[in-house]
Amino acid sequence: MSNSTNEKVRCLIIGSGPAGYTAAIYASRANLSPVLYEGIQPGGQLTTTTEVENFPGYPEGITGPELMEDLKQQALRFGADIRFGIATETDLSAAPYKVTIDGEKVIETETLIIATGATAKYLGIPDEQKYAGMGVSACATCDGFFYRKKVVAVVGGGDTACEEAVYLAGLAKQVYLIVRKSYLRASKVMQERVFNTPNIMVLFEHNTIGLFGENGVEGAHLVKRMGESDEEKVDIAIDGFFLAIGHKPNSDIFKPWIETDEVGYIKTIPGTPRTKVAGVFAAGDVADPHYRQAITAAGTGCQAAIEAERYLSEIGK
Repeated sequence: MSNSTNEKVRCLIIGSGPAGYTAAIYASRANLSPVLYEGIQPGGQLTTTTEVENFPGYPEGITGPELMEDLKQQALRFGADIRFGIATETDLSAAPYKVTIDGEKVIETETLIIATGATAKYLGIPDEQKYAGMGVSACATCDGFFYRKKVVAVVGGGDTACEEAVYLAGLAKQVYLIVRKSYLRASKVMQERVFNTPNIMVLFEHNTIGLFGENGVEGAHLVKRMGESDEEKVDIAIDGFFLAIGHKPNSDIFKPWIETDEVGYIKTIPGTPRTKVAGVFAAGDVADPHYRQAITAAGTGCQAAIEAERYLSEIGK
């Protein structure tokens, strides 16, 4: 199998969010000479967030792109080899593991850190892009603070949507929960919380078809009972529009070799970033359906690099 033209490395990191860059910082300092490929969205999901106020060490807050650039520079300072490129195929059947970059170049690596993140699901209406960072958000815990005493809408009917609605209700004046179906998919406990929160109004059987506003979101165009004989158009005035229809972990190319849950999150040995393949680790949002924060991703990136270093010293590579 092995091709002499393949590049051989000790540690390969795929992904460039807080997890990937932190792994690169630690792996570089441990003399693993890591190679990191930045992937489809260099800097990850945080590059779509304007203001990050909850990352420890930045008391005044920092923009998502600046935070990622800081982490990248720190990794570069310790000698990480950071490159543009997208992992398109993997063979994790035996070590050294093979990862194909951009469909052509093959890297053979003793250890692999998967930090490919997740992608928020969007409704697919053009206005979501138009108002990105101007009232449209896919993370209530990131951006809710900016909507204190304002009016916001959350789209979705599952646990995440209910959780975000309750969280936002503690900050905003009024929260609309826009639900496509006539019921909530969320667990009973979460449903009760929503119904017992006075400033949450659930709009069942409503579809969002557009957003409007001059310098940001000022309202949403909805359709009630879409496709039915009594369908009607409804406009609501809002300052913020939160998507809570789920995230898709970027794990497809690894699925033949490692375990994922039904959504696609990579399963790791509890409390560690280890996958069931020795020497292959998963860090950040690709393996985290629960927290999805920059700081937790960075923490698992650190763990993955330490694990990789220990693994390499154990196998004597």
